[in-house]
This record gives sequence, C-alpha cells and structure tokens, in this order.
Amino acid sequence: MYAERHPGPGLADRIACGWHRISEASFTQLVVPDACVDLIWGASGLFVAGPDTGPMPASVAPGETLVGIRFRPGAVGGFFGVPLHELRDQRVALTDLPGHEALITDLTDPPPTPLPRWRPQSPGFGLPDRPPAPPVLRRPASATDPLAVRVAEAEARLGVMRAAVGRRLAAAPADPAAHAMAAALGSGRSVSQVAWDLGYSERQLQRRSVTSFGYAPKTLQRVVRFQRALRLARTGVPPAEVAVRAGFADQAHLANDVKRLSGVQLSRLI
Repeated sequence: MYAERHPGPGLADRIACGWHRISEASFTQLVVPDACVDLIWGASGLFVAGPDTGPMPASVAPGETLVGIRFRPGAVGGFFGVPLHELRDQRVALTDLPGHEALITDLTDPPPTPLPRWRPQSPGFGLPDRPPAPPVLRRPASATDPLAVRVAEAEARLGVMRAAVGRRLAAAPADPAAHAMAAALGSGRSVSQVAWDLGYSERQLQRRSVTSFGYAPKTLQRVVRFQRALRLARTGVPPAEVAVRAGFADQAHLANDVKRLSGVQLSRLI
C-alpha cells in the first residue's frame, strides 16, 4: 500500500510530497530517475536517497513501513550539509552526514504540537532500506485493524517529518534559478542555448546545475525529458507521439533513453 500526501502551501515550493509505503509481502520496487531527493524513515532509521542517474531496484521486506519526504528537483539547497553530487546514486544513512545530530533530534524528539493532517495526492514510487532505530509511536487505542494501526503510525511519523523539515528549510535556501534551468533544459534547447538564454556561461550553468540537482545539464535534460515521456505515456499517448511531444528525435531515441535510465522498456513503466 502506497500513499502520497500534499505538503501544504507553506512547503509546496520545496517539497513535492510526503509519502508512506506499507508492505504486506516482499517485492522489488524499481526506482527510476526523477531528479528528486528523498529523506526516508525505515525500520533501521533515517537515510537519504540521492538523485539517481539510472535504475535503482529496491527490495522491500514483508511488513516493512517506509515514510518519506520528497524534495522537488533543485529544491534541496544545503539541507543535508553536503554537495548534492556526493549523494548522486547513493542511499546514505543520515548519521553519516555532517550536522545530522540536530535533524535527528528534531525528528525523534519533536515539540508537543498537534500534527497537521495531510491531503491525499497521487500515487508514485517506492524506495529502499538502510540506517538509529526510530522510536515506537503510540498506537491509537481505538484501532483494531492491524493495517489501520500501521497507516495511523505512518501518518503520524510523516507529520513529525514534515514539521521538522519545514523548520529547517529556511536555513537551507535553494538556487532561485533552479526551476528555470530545469524548464529551459526540458524544452529541448541545447545546453549552450539555455546558458545564453539564462545569462550564464556554459561553465556557470554546469556549476549551478550540479549544485542544485547533483547532475550536469545534459544529464538533467535527459531526466526531465524522460519524466515528461512517462507522464504522457501513462495518459495513453502512443509511443510515437510521446517521442515527438517529449522532445526526442524519434521513437528509437525514446526507447534508447528509457532503457538507459530505467533498465526496462517503456511498456513496463506504464
């Protein structure tokens, strides 16, 4: 069971969603590049899923609960205290990052304020495992259905994470040009054209892209185009039309990029 929650108007410019996954059986979830970064709370603790450049199969154990906060592409800023490219294609325990103590304290010993309710959002993807064991959250006394109990615990943990992340975001601003960079590169223009249009040298664009997304501009362009193709294909648009509308040279170009980024054919992802 997977669910996403809207972050609310105060965080929506930096956070794509909060989410939780509650498994009833073991399975492997294919995670594909989307330029996002996730802070995840699992059975073994807190960890960061960095920006991916290729497929990341994630094994989920039966009975496992994962709860996460997904940062929008380019919106992490200095939140984790390390250059974003150092987290690329990595799953890193929060305890391995500098300055983690304050964030872990925020997450495991939150102030006694009511947790806000989250609004449902659309379904998405699941993630892997890794790192101090989280505290046990109190189960609602009225809950008798085991799944309902787990959902309530996941929602409570998600509220704690959202509040802690929200308190710290103001001290970790993101590059205000990040969205414009991704949009311009996603339009199909060349890196040199995008740099010119934004008033940067190509070297400046490279540096700002790596800082904001963990990717060089060409990689970011490929990931943005791939995600646009997925959105179109999942609405029933035929592959040939997907290729044209998403900015690929042709359907073969689409097929090659999808296989390169996800490891599977487009039909497996829709």
